[in-house]
Amino acid sequence: MNILLINHYAGSPVRGMEFRPWLMAREWQKLGHTVTIVAADFTHLRSQNFEVPRSFTEVDVDGVPYVVLKTPRYHGNNAGRGRNIASFCLQLSAHAGRVARTYRPDAVIASSTYPVDIYAASKIARKAGARLYFELHDLWPLTPMVMGNLPWWNPIILILQGGENAAFARSNKIISILPDADRYIRERGYDVGKFVYIPNGVVREEENTAPAEPVPQVETLRALRADGWFLVGYTGNHSVANALETFIDAAVMLRDVRVKLVLVGKGNHKDALTARAAGAENVLFLDPVPKTAMGALLAELNAAYMGLAKSRLFDYGVSPNKLFDYMLAAKPVIYAVESSNNPVRDADCGLTVPVGSPRAVADAVRTLMAMDAPVRRQMGENGRAYVRRNHDYPTLAKRFLAALQD
Repeated sequence: MNILLINHYAGSPVRGMEFRPWLMAREWQKLGHTVTIVAADFTHLRSQNFEVPRSFTEVDVDGVPYVVLKTPRYHGNNAGRGRNIASFCLQLSAHAGRVARTYRPDAVIASSTYPVDIYAASKIARKAGARLYFELHDLWPLTPMVMGNLPWWNPIILILQGGENAAFARSNKIISILPDADRYIRERGYDVGKFVYIPNGVVREEENTAPAEPVPQVETLRALRADGWFLVGYTGNHSVANALETFIDAAVMLRDVRVKLVLVGKGNHKDALTARAAGAENVLFLDPVPKTAMGALLAELNAAYMGLAKSRLFDYGVSPNKLFDYMLAAKPVIYAVESSNNPVRDADCGLTVPVGSPRAVADAVRTLMAMDAPVRRQMGENGRAYVRRNHDYPTLAKRFLAALQD
């Protein structure tokens, strides 16, 4: 099968987020299929963007072929990002015939976070005589309506809603990382018989991968552990949505014990979080590490924190990459999320606490510290067994492929 996957933000383990398109493509290739990913040269998510001379430049990304479109650069979540998205979608639509003739896809997947790439994907599929699929990540336009307080009649919301409606109506299958997205699709008035749940996953090889060169952040944590500190860590984007204020505020209640709360990553909220933690000697901020070093970094933690601010977005479930990374590393998880699913409870791999309660987070840290090491270790191993069983990328890729072939 020839598969064309359109994902504006597609990266790789080396280039940075998003990882899922590259990981799926690699597994499909192993199963004998031809895969091409279409991506933009610039996004705010990647740590290393593409440098190409012109649009539709073919680039080999660690064995996976990408077609890269040149798009305007931008800073922050503003009008510049809108121009970047419009440029990508308009170029792809204008050259739909060329893409269809060149790559001759049997399946076209519209997979960008926003839904308006469905128009170009639909056009390519029609010209190629291919089946059309929509991969639902975040719920747009609901996400900017909830997080950005935008009304339904805002022009941006109307554009996004039109894209989502087209995606639900035209696609052969709607494949989502969210376990209860079928409820959302039903509420929108569309056929839930098209729905297929395929969550985010883990890469088993990362369990024992050591970085080729020393990583300063890993060395810092190793030294702290050797000095007797109990390390509870968060890795990922520093944004309002991740409820990191709760994590930081818990530090004040833990000054009497030898514990450090560690935040690894970057984001538009990091400066505010750093200011909030001023004077808290048991809070440590570290720069992000490459994905190839994440396993080594997590190995130095005693436990991990996963939080999300309360939102009706999570009524349809969550599938956080960072949570599955924590579980693969066999780390007990302090889980401060209210959603329709709870992987930590399902796996029995941590402690679930109320959202927005620093006291509950601090109490959870104390509970984990007081546990016998073998009990805490078993809790972590429960999580590892769970993700190996339910979130291994080779297995997820086969399920995705089955949906494409159905």
